[in-house]
Amino acid sequence: MKKLSLFLIFVMVLILVGCGESPQEPQAEEISAEELSASEPSAIDLRLEEMTTEEKVWQMMYVFPEDVSGEICCTEGEVWKAALAERPVGGLVFVSDNFPSEEETRAMMEAIAAADGELFLGLDEEGGYVSRLSYALGVTTKLKEMYEYREEGERGAYENALTLAKDVATFGFNMDFAPVADVWTNPKNTVIGKRAYSHDAEEAAELVAAAVEGFTDGGIISVLKHFPGHGDTAEDSHYRAAHTAKSLEEMEKCEFLPFVSGIEAGCDVVMMGHILAEGLDNEYPASMSKTIIEGVLREELGFEGLIITDAFTMEGRGNMPEAEAAVKAIMAGCNMILAPEDVDGVVAAILENVPEERIDECVREILEIKYKWGIMG
Repeated sequence: MKKLSLFLIFVMVLILVGCGESPQEPQAEEISAEELSASEPSAIDLRLEEMTTEEKVWQMMYVFPEDVSGEICCTEGEVWKAALAERPVGGLVFVSDNFPSEEETRAMMEAIAAADGELFLGLDEEGGYVSRLSYALGVTTKLKEMYEYREEGERGAYENALTLAKDVATFGFNMDFAPVADVWTNPKNTVIGKRAYSHDAEEAAELVAAAVEGFTDGGIISVLKHFPGHGDTAEDSHYRAAHTAKSLEEMEKCEFLPFVSGIEAGCDVVMMGHILAEGLDNEYPASMSKTIIEGVLREELGFEGLIITDAFTMEGRGNMPEAEAAVKAIMAGCNMILAPEDVDGVVAAILENVPEERIDECVREILEIKYKWGIMG
């Protein structure tokens, strides 16, 4: 018994010694997959590094196809390939004159896609009288102005947008400059009028949000326009300066509501109107106002997407020389210049007067939307 007891004690001592902690090797710090991914250059970072400064500035141009190819409707792939290599623009905007026939339009779009599949390809197809494809070719679904459908509610706004999206997508477009997010509060306003979804701000907000969802489900990038709101102005910004005297508080209760709802619905692009909103900035139109773009749209409304100007061919942008106005718009917060008349002059002015850090900010936001929508990647 005594020997057995001693044996048991010996075994227990061995067990206790074995249970003691042995010295451990220093452990390497664990890095999560998210941290590892964040530490590596993104596809956008790599693309930016590959681009020259001049190529970046061309990416900020959203121009008519003839400004690149030299023709209203060019269907030659080799011409487009050479032209886009020389002028690597970020987007092409089309009007009815670019669509002489359905056959030629489809051939042109196929040639562009084969030459460069990373372009924004946009047009104004709102339904009603501002419908480039429908007006020129009569092949897309005929819709009246959106105001005429307001009694159909959100379902009607959604279905109309889905229809427009599917129509333009069949031709190869990836962006529609719609919906019109203006509230038609001034009966004398003819430039917006029934293009708006409603004369009531809250109703317009509901319908615009539904339209954004319709465009998205149809695979088309939608564009909220014309910030900060063109429905109260008496003037047509195509032909002269447009004004609104409303205060910030008044616009927050009316004009901004459809833009806020559209942003919350996921819209990635906002178009700045050539509108002098005197209660916000009495010196510069919204398209060139840092107060309105950065202070209101970015900071107050929280918009983080892409910002483009309205067409620079419009008289409403004022008397400032075009190149100077383009620089002003970019420095104020816009990412892209739409339809400049002297594209080369605008590119040269931005190269000379805009810091590369700001150019990189603009192009990064452009590329982010293109990667999000599968235009790049």
